Amino acid sequence: MADLAELAGVSKITVSRALSESPLVNAETRERVQALARKHGYKLNVSARNLRLRRSHTVAVIVEMKPSTERTMWDPYPLSLLGGISQELTSAGYSVLLTTRQGASHAAVQAADGLILLGQGARQDAVRLYDKLGLPMVVWGAAGDGGDNHTVVGSDNHQGGVEVAERFLSIGRRHPVFIGNPDHPEMAQRLFGFIDELTRHGIKPLLLRRVDFTLESGVDAVRSLWARKVRFDAIFACSDLLAMGAIRALVELGQTVPNDVSVIGYDDTPLGASFLPPLSSVRQNWQEGGVLLARKVLAMIHGQPVQSQMMATTLVVRAT
Repeated sequence: MADLAELAGVSKITVSRALSESPLVNAETRERVQALARKHGYKLNVSARNLRLRRSHTVAVIVEMKPSTERTMWDPYPLSLLGGISQELTSAGYSVLLTTRQGASHAAVQAADGLILLGQGARQDAVRLYDKLGLPMVVWGAAGDGGDNHTVVGSDNHQGGVEVAERFLSIGRRHPVFIGNPDHPEMAQRLFGFIDELTRHGIKPLLLRRVDFTLESGVDAVRSLWARKVRFDAIFACSDLLAMGAIRALVELGQTVPNDVSVIGYDDTPLGASFLPPLSSVRQNWQEGGVLLARKVLAMIHGQPVQSQMMATTLVVRAT
């Protein structure tokens, strides 16, 4: 700490406060100290500082989502991902430390050998935040642009959007709507694939931005379209909960699904499959994704090269 304080030109207590995100240190100084700490491999936590000599054999898993009564932690996302992660890590002799954004600053997280981040956050804010921990990190989400050097595992969301557009086109739909929040990279890729395929056929979809991926948000989206007398005959919702909410609202408004409006969700959850009518949806292989996340973070921990990997999606056509 004394060496770091000398490099930064500040006192040891300022270093301690800066690495603890204390508001007593101004933002410019805090970032400068943290940057020097990352550069020199310094961590405030003693056990984390000793990782170069011994390993904790723990991988931290941070779930970047806000649980609610409608969107719970025991839904297939993130539970199926966590199942694949846990099976692979425990088989390799590693412990899993599970937390959310609120617990990310805990000493045990900073002492972990590696980090798996489930969700990139809006505009990748979560990725930038957890980069500061200085740990080998693998992210579940969408691949970034050429300048993004993070290791990402996810589904081919662009192709998923293309598959939905192809289905709507094949059944003669010409006035589609996308419901979701493209600030999230995964949702943006779904939207881009949807737009790209429809544009090839001279169709421009309507984007209805919704921040929450909940049933109530889907209900509100359709009611908004109806109130504005928007013409639409197809809905691509970026989650199954949004799609089920959209169907509920359509039924309440006297519309039939799929005769009047076709609806396709995303995730292919058991809840969507058992919904009435059974929901058509894009399937992601979360369990395989969890295994890949674990394998890649273990490889990074041991200094092995890794690459991002996108998995294929499948459109499951049911009754909507």
